[in-house]
Amino acid sequence: KLPLSVEEILNFGESNRELFIKSSTYSIIPITVTEMGLTISWIFSSDPKSISFSVVYQESEDTPLDQCKVLIPMTRCNSHKETIRGQVKVRNSGIYTLIFDNTFSRFISKRVFYHLAVERPVIYDGSDFP
Repeated sequence: KLPLSVEEILNFGESNRELFIKSSTYSIIPITVTEMGLTISWIFSSDPKSISFSVVYQESEDTPLDQCKVLIPMTRCNSHKETIRGQVKVRNSGIYTLIFDNTFSRFISKRVFYHLAVERPVIYDGSDFP
């Protein structure tokens, strides 16, 4: 479990991070968001072989996992062959959790190289209008 805040992601810079996920386990990156309208983006690849990926939304830490909303269903990604990109728009404050799942792999541990970004919406206020 690697909890992050929006500020920590904004300070990520351009560097990639690495997760080591043992065979038959999974890793989660919960991102606590208090600001609506943000976009959380990710890019990842895995080595060796594929990894499963999902995104779930939880209103608060007290919300039971079975009441979490699945934003992106668990999908097996060929991220060892191509870079996977995606994003989710923040509609409600809460915890947006990225899940990297290697439970299907009985013997092979994986390394996941990932980069996260948060974008604030550009709000046009008309100030440059003559």
